[in-house]
Amino acid sequence: MSRDFLDERRRALEEAFFARHNDELIRRLHAADRDRPEKEKLAEASGLHDEALLDRLVALGIGSGTLAALSIVPLVVVAWADGVMGEKERAAILSAAADAGLGHDGPGAQLLSRWLGSAPPPGLLAAWAAYVHALDPEARAALHPRVMSRARQVAEAAGGLLGLLRGTSEAEAGALAKLEAAFA
Repeated sequence: MSRDFLDERRRALEEAFFARHNDELIRRLHAADRDRPEKEKLAEASGLHDEALLDRLVALGIGSGTLAALSIVPLVVVAWADGVMGEKERAAILSAAADAGLGHDGPGAQLLSRWLGSAPPPGLLAAWAAYVHALDPEARAALHPRVMSRARQVAEAAGGLLGLLRGTSEAEAGALAKLEAAFA
């Protein structure tokens, strides 16, 4: 037998052993993570320490697996401000979700799908605003222009009156003002 053959066989056996070992470790990690309260996992993923805010976010369906969807909340609020979400608004939100790293499956995508199908719960904007206030000033300042730019894109996506004119509806302008106030 050649030495190369034995080396290849040894490497294959080592890789198989470590693959099984890694799979077992991953399974144990997932099992341990399932036992942790969602609020604790969200605190770790987000860096938030405000217990009341964490409770509000978890109650609204925001958890460690859906944290990326939180960045889309302002866009969803603007899109639903006039009581209806148009296809162009939906497309703008989906584009922003992709840019935010929100995949097509998983808990974050499921939550976004729910928000696209029907208006989000009334407390969602208040919880998002509390989240923004909990950020340190530098993070808030960095987030502000991105959020407002995307929110304006969503507001302008459908156009003004019945989608025929460029601009935003009064309801969308009001939602934009609420978003702006969250950064004050």
